[in-house]
Amino acid sequence: MSKFWSDAVKRADPYVPGEQLNRADMIKLNTNENPYPPSPKVIEAIRMEAEVALNLYPSPTVDGLREDIASYYKLTKENVFIGNGSDEVLAFSFMAFFEAEKKIRFPEISYSFYPVYAKLFNIPYDAIKLGEDFTIVPDDYFQSEGGVIFPNPNAPTSIFIELGAVKQILDNNLDKVVIVDEAYIDFAEASAVSLLQDYPNLLVVQTMSKSRSLAGLRVGFALGSEELIEGLIRVKDSFNSYTIDRLAIAGAQAAINDQAYFRETTEKILATRERLVTELQKRDFFVLPSQTNFLFIRHKAWPAEDLYMRLKDNNILVRYFNKPKIDNYLRITIGTDADMKRLLEVLDKLK
Repeated sequence: MSKFWSDAVKRADPYVPGEQLNRADMIKLNTNENPYPPSPKVIEAIRMEAEVALNLYPSPTVDGLREDIASYYKLTKENVFIGNGSDEVLAFSFMAFFEAEKKIRFPEISYSFYPVYAKLFNIPYDAIKLGEDFTIVPDDYFQSEGGVIFPNPNAPTSIFIELGAVKQILDNNLDKVVIVDEAYIDFAEASAVSLLQDYPNLLVVQTMSKSRSLAGLRVGFALGSEELIEGLIRVKDSFNSYTIDRLAIAGAQAAINDQAYFRETTEKILATRERLVTELQKRDFFVLPSQTNFLFIRHKAWPAEDLYMRLKDNNILVRYFNKPKIDNYLRITIGTDADMKRLLEVLDKLK
């Protein structure tokens, strides 16, 4: 540990992303990327922007994209904040709404960036146990001292909690910010965006990496009251006014506006997901109920780590978490039908 590091760097415990193996023969099912390419309109918008405007700074306010997202969700642009991926939006949110001396709450089994941000920004936290069925128990988040954050659907468990449960958490934290991290919401039944008009303390964070196939562009956004969005803008402009580049803005605008392509690819993933659940259950896998583009599974006989290694040896990469309570589970991204067929063929061969 370097003597030159600040205290913040010394207490940091950096996030470890999924493996990135750039091999053409590898079926990559470990980072929940969309198996389908972006809309052709995205590619054309990026090409056009690259030809005419890369010598100019992008808009610091990103008003065009904010307006398009606001229109999609029937909000105003003052209700929309844009960041360099939802991870940046979440980091700014921790800085904007959580205090160093007040404990926040988030699930014990959840997105592992939350404790990273909390430690970096010196924010105390309680990691709340999930129910025995891996569900979030709303009562456990009532009257938080510093605020609440949780994903819905949760990751890596894939489980969605109903909006009635989200409302209970909001109703019992009216003077604190509640952040609902909706990275996978387009594969689920309902977004908490519908609650925004009734809860000025609600911040909904989403991404274009999953359902809109833009993981490589890094575009995330938050939806909330004007008061919360202004707080995020103040944090952003204290770091870097130009967090989103011109190509990302152009691509994201094309993606949010091509609703037909979005529906087509999302419906494909949902259909593939349901077929895969059935096939895995036939092969003695226990599958948690998923409203995401991935499954969280365990086998009745195979240890998860052993199965992860054997799949990797067969050029299929899935996600294994060597953590208490979930160390016998694997997370498998929903790929194309061809990807899933190959996965099942390898599983059958391993018998």
